[in-house]
Amino acid sequence: MSDNPLFKRTIHKHEVPSHILPEGSRTIRVYLPPGFQQWISYPVVYCQDGEDFFNFGRIATHTQRLILEEDWEPFIIVGVEVDKSLRTSEYTPDGARYRLYTQFFADELIPWVESHYPVRDVPEQRLLAGDSLGGAVSLSLALTYPSLFNRILSLSGAFYDCYVEQIEQASSLDKMRIWMLVGLQENEFATDRGTFDFVALNRSAFKLLEDKGAAVHYLEKDGEHKWGFWQNEIPGALAAFLGPKSFL
Repeated sequence: MSDNPLFKRTIHKHEVPSHILPEGSRTIRVYLPPGFQQWISYPVVYCQDGEDFFNFGRIATHTQRLILEEDWEPFIIVGVEVDKSLRTSEYTPDGARYRLYTQFFADELIPWVESHYPVRDVPEQRLLAGDSLGGAVSLSLALTYPSLFNRILSLSGAFYDCYVEQIEQASSLDKMRIWMLVGLQENEFATDRGTFDFVALNRSAFKLLEDKGAAVHYLEKDGEHKWGFWQNEIPGALAAFLGPKSFL
């Protein structure tokens, strides 16, 4: 089976040029589904912490199985890498590099991907995915660029006060669809900004989003703030948006 091109799993790495980011480019990796054809248009998942989603979340492995064994519609995955030393600065609205990162994402990354790969270019066919701060910045991108994004997958989102303020300032979020998960053992997690109760953060964000009209699928499960927990939840999260019985 592995020699048949129909079942081939392909991952490309690229340097996306940037006039916005000081370093002049950003590394991404792109998963192409089995049977990929340039003339077919595909839904697309954009992952913050792209390297972690591929290496620790095993998102390409999960997706390959779901398409081949469970007859899902094929989709493309774009993992956007991040320098961990700059991650908080780029992902938090009060961070020094936040505006640079989000402008790059909307104004340079999306057009580059859409000019190089046959991905669908409507908000309902673009899914933003992230863990912790990556989940929170995915929501933040959707709040800042509602014409581009309204589908969010959040694994234990780090919904600090600066994100809460963005939600509170938003008008109606009736077009937003968000899948949220948090682990019940994440109630005292140490971060570079202090120790937080992620269960409380996610419960508050969930209520605020619902109050604004967003459709939210919210889950609490036994689990810690780590990829060992999130990895096994990725298929169910993707199913909400991309599976045969998607409901978001």
